[in-house]
Amino acid sequence: MISQSVENFLKHLYELQNGDKWVHTSDLARELKQKPASTTAMIKKLAAPELAFIEHIPYKGIRLLPNGEMIALEVVRHHRLIELYLSKALGVPWDQVHDEAEKLEHVISEDLEQRMADALGNPTIDPHGAPIPGPDLKILKLDSTPLSEIEAGTTVRVVEVYDHNAELLRYLGNIGLYPDAEFTVLEKEEFGNSLVIEINNATHNLGENAIPYVSVAEVKKPA
Repeated sequence: MISQSVENFLKHLYELQNGDKWVHTSDLARELKQKPASTTAMIKKLAAPELAFIEHIPYKGIRLLPNGEMIALEVVRHHRLIELYLSKALGVPWDQVHDEAEKLEHVISEDLEQRMADALGNPTIDPHGAPIPGPDLKILKLDSTPLSEIEAGTTVRVVEVYDHNAELLRYLGNIGLYPDAEFTVLEKEEFGNSLVIEINNATHNLGENAIPYVSVAEVKKPA
């Protein structure tokens, strides 16, 4: 049986990996809120041949191997389904569902997971726009661009918002910046790392504490 600490480690590694990139031990330790020594000990355990959940190359980093990725995706599926169920069925605000899902993701049964999925219509996106792995653990690849790469004068649609920062989610929710919301980038400060946007007929400033955590897709204007 896989322990909750191992599941949590693999899930956070999956989220940091963002595809196939290598993750530094220090970054993972920071995400897990652990001392680097504790993270290093877990890396040695999970990279051992009898488990082979991760690959570790000194000075390069770590990344998931197929066995570890399947475990991570199962936990991600639980987490994102729980977030959506709490939001849709129970009305829990989008800035609170992440912390609640963190508590429940390791303990729900496969039967309850499927019942939630059925009740929600087998969704593919969570309340923050992140894709939910299917029962086969296959996951959609979002067609999105970091907000930081968008030029002034462009109208975009929110695809995904990072869900680990409740304060940020409250702020973005207050200005209406939810998944599928459309807004226009009015100004871009190249060296100040800030944007002026227009959304719902109001203008707002977004700084470097918000911009990196929003992914968007350009809205094509009719010819």
